[in-house]
Amino acid sequence: MTGDFTLFANEIEDYVLTERVGHLGIITLNRPRALNALNVEMVRSIARAIEQWDGECEVDAILLRSGSSRAFCAGGDVRAIGILSNSNARIAMGREFFGEEFALNQRINRLKKPFISLIDGVAMGGGLGISLHGSHRVVSENVKMGMPENLIGYFPDVGATWFLNRCPGHLGRFLALTGTNSQTEDAIFSGFATHHVPASSFQSLESDLVADSRLNHGAVDSIIRRHCAPIKASAFEEKMDQINEIFGQDTFEAMLCTLEKAAAACAWFATAHETIMRSAPTSIHVTWKRMVEGRNQSIETILRDDYRVALGMVAREDFAEGIRAVLVDKDHAPKWKPGNLFDVNENGVEALLKPLGETTDIAAEDLQLNTA
Repeated sequence: MTGDFTLFANEIEDYVLTERVGHLGIITLNRPRALNALNVEMVRSIARAIEQWDGECEVDAILLRSGSSRAFCAGGDVRAIGILSNSNARIAMGREFFGEEFALNQRINRLKKPFISLIDGVAMGGGLGISLHGSHRVVSENVKMGMPENLIGYFPDVGATWFLNRCPGHLGRFLALTGTNSQTEDAIFSGFATHHVPASSFQSLESDLVADSRLNHGAVDSIIRRHCAPIKASAFEEKMDQINEIFGQDTFEAMLCTLEKAAAACAWFATAHETIMRSAPTSIHVTWKRMVEGRNQSIETILRDDYRVALGMVAREDFAEGIRAVLVDKDHAPKWKPGNLFDVNENGVEALLKPLGETTDIAAEDLQLNTA
């Protein structure tokens, strides 16, 4: 594919490549050794490209893809934050990264032009933030999507409270608390994905998009549907009655009690229970409250509060310990503080969730989200 080629990247490696072909602006994630994990330079490059093309009448739609079949995007490069031993240093790096990342998530969410993500392979955390807020989310048969942040002492951010609460029933709460991976059929059922196209058809799909003279939402949808393939039933769909019964409980304690009973009779729910129990206890409590309280909140409110919670979470010892256990030493044996769900201080959770503007340690103006 040829076109007007422009690079928005650092001088060492071109982690983000952009080109405009016909009426389509194309962004390619190009950091394969890190599974396209996002650093702040990549976030800025993507944001600049979108801002430029959003203002150009010659560009009708924007396409986001990976240059590698191994992964779409494994998430934000949180390892770089978590390895810092000083909590103030983690907060300082978090201000820069999360502030720009969440502003990008909102920009994608509010785009009026079609924003098409071709998702092949691993898509986790921040990878969902740069794709699920867009209008067209196309997944291959190889996709593995999830928000596993509770396992590293963090929480589902990037506006996850917004898109998880748009899943059927209470599936979003289940996914937020357990980080369970979604395969192709699960992604379609949950609403994470809008279409399934085999990976082998991605290139022909791109060619058809480039060839079209007018890429409005209807045209993009019609072109993608021509390449779609059937899928099997989702395991989530088969278990929705139980998921709703368990995760639709009014309180965290009632949910956990109901889950324990289901786990005794079903291996699938036993795995979900085990994952929650080995996650950071504070993270689980924070995630539950975020999902319950954010059910009807706007994307702007959710992202602003994500920013506040993110800085509070990276300052905690649990985050540094989670990064050590999962991404550095890889012993997967973190020592959480506190060590179990029943010792979490409710006042501490409420402090982490306190909205921006009601505290003096993190100013609301640190995150410049457009509320117009």
